[in-house]
Amino acid sequence: MAIDRRLLDILCCPVSKVPVRPVRPEELQALNGEVAARRARDVAGVLVEQPIEDALITTDGRVIYRIADGIPVMLPDQGIGTTQFDRFPQ
Repeated sequence: MAIDRRLLDILCCPVSKVPVRPVRPEELQALNGEVAARRARDVAGVLVEQPIEDALITTDGRVIYRIADGIPVMLPDQGIGTTQFDRFPQ
């Protein structure tokens, strides 16, 4: 699902204030591979158990925020850090 451009222009990481962009297909595939392998944890340390259908990622590529029912979930503890993965697309 596409995020309205006006909303995307104002969204940023609630912690670092880095802008976000839609996740690319190869990033989503890599993330879901880590989820399937049970290696993905959110910032709070909770195992991500369900595949992510759509997401936003900070422009520096460090944190992913899922989109649930068309709404970005920009809660600091529910972000998924990409540095926990050995090979995440840059």
